[in-house]
Amino acid sequence: MSAPAKLDADRAALVVIDVQEGFRPAVPEFAQIARAVATLARGAESIGIPVVVTEQYPKGLGETVPEVAEALPEGTKPVDKVVFAASEAEGFDLAGRDQALLCGIETHVCVNQTALDLLDRGVQVHVPEDAVGSRFDENKRVGLRKMERAGAVMTSVETALFELLGRAGTDEFKEVQKLVLEYAPNP
Repeated sequence: MSAPAKLDADRAALVVIDVQEGFRPAVPEFAQIARAVATLARGAESIGIPVVVTEQYPKGLGETVPEVAEALPEGTKPVDKVVFAASEAEGFDLAGRDQALLCGIETHVCVNQTALDLLDRGVQVHVPEDAVGSRFDENKRVGLRKMERAGAVMTSVETALFELLGRAGTDEFKEVQKLVLEYAPNP
């Protein structure tokens, strides 16, 4: 299946992968990634797209970090997993959507394997480069290149949110515009 030109709010789900305390000391740009993911989560809620959150082995890696957890739509419960492809975890559900906007940690492991699995299932995948991370830059680059070669669309937080909106002049636009103005990819 060819990749779509843009995200569609009626077709997309946000997938937040493993933004957990255990990664905080290991991932150099962790604070920026958490800020980016929180911006996407708040934007998704404003626009009305479903949000799926996963936690890799939370007993060892901890829970989703507070700055992201507080941004999630009320009632969002993380899917616990030990598999790398979040889409293979019990309880993972895109709510019938056929586009996935993937963000989180680590780019070359769980984000990559989730993207590849979803692409194999016919789901269109978008990855905001400023909302994913790995312990080492080279691994992040490898993960991004691999996903893109497999058919994922590389994007950014701001690009994705405005694509999902599709138009200005709405209450949702005003909310997302405020989020984007507060978001700084590399402060």
